[in-house]
Amino acid sequence: MRSGVIAQKLGMTRVFTDAGEHVPVTVLKLENCQVVGHRTMEKNGYVALQLGVGTRRASRVSKAMRGYFAVTKIEPKRKLAEFRVPADALIPVGAEITADHFVVGQFVDVTGTSIGKGFAGGMKRWNFRGLRATHGVSVAHRSIGGTGGRQDPGKTFKNKKMAGHMGDETVTTLNLKVVRTDVEKGLLLVEGAVPGSKGGWIMVRDAVKKALPKDAPKPGKFRLADEANKKPEAKAEAPAVEAKEGA
Repeated sequence: MRSGVIAQKLGMTRVFTDAGEHVPVTVLKLENCQVVGHRTMEKNGYVALQLGVGTRRASRVSKAMRGYFAVTKIEPKRKLAEFRVPADALIPVGAEITADHFVVGQFVDVTGTSIGKGFAGGMKRWNFRGLRATHGVSVAHRSIGGTGGRQDPGKTFKNKKMAGHMGDETVTTLNLKVVRTDVEKGLLLVEGAVPGSKGGWIMVRDAVKKALPKDAPKPGKFRLADEANKKPEAKAEAPAVEAKEGA
C-alpha cells in the first residue's frame, strides 16, 4: 500500500485519443504536496504519513500550528491529511510528491466533499416520483406522501428518506483511470467526474479494488527538498587571453 496525495480540483475538460475519440477528464493539481510528518507505531500506535498542500501565511495559522511547522522546518500548509502506509513505505519528511506518483492507465479512488444543495425535497433528494397529477391531489404534487404506519408501529422510523439537507458530505468515487500526468505543471488528469466543486481538495489513492501496475514507483515518486531547491551549477568561464604586445 502506497501513500495517496492531496490535490485541488481545477475543473473538467476533455482529451483526444489517437483514434480521435474524446475522453472527459477532471484536472487535479498537486501544489507543493509535501510530507509534513510521520505517525509511528511506538509514538502514535499506527503508521501513517501526514501530507500538507498549498501555502498559507503565518499570520493565518494558530500559534500551536506555527510551532509545529517550525519544528519540521516546512512553511505552513493550507490543507493537511493523513494516509495509512506500511512501515517500509514511509517517505522522508520534507519530500515533495510529484504527479508521476501515479502512472498512466492505473486506477485510483478519489474522495472529496460533494457540492452542498441546502434543504431539498424528497423528489430532488431521493428521486421520489411525487403524487399524482390529478384524482384528488391538489397543491401537494411534489410531496412524499405518508411516512408513518398508522397505530402499528405508530411512529416514523429513524433514517426514513424524507426532505432535508442535501450534499456537503464526504463522497468517494472508485476506479477512475489516470489518463495523463504533467510533472512540470503538477497536473493529474483522471477520467470521469470527481466529487466536489472547483477549488475543492481531493484525496487521491491507489484503487483498493484494482491491482497496482508493476511500473508504479514504490514507496512513491517524490523529490527531496534539497533537490527541489538546488540551482544548476554555473558554467566555468574560459580564462581571458591576454593580448601580446606587437600583435
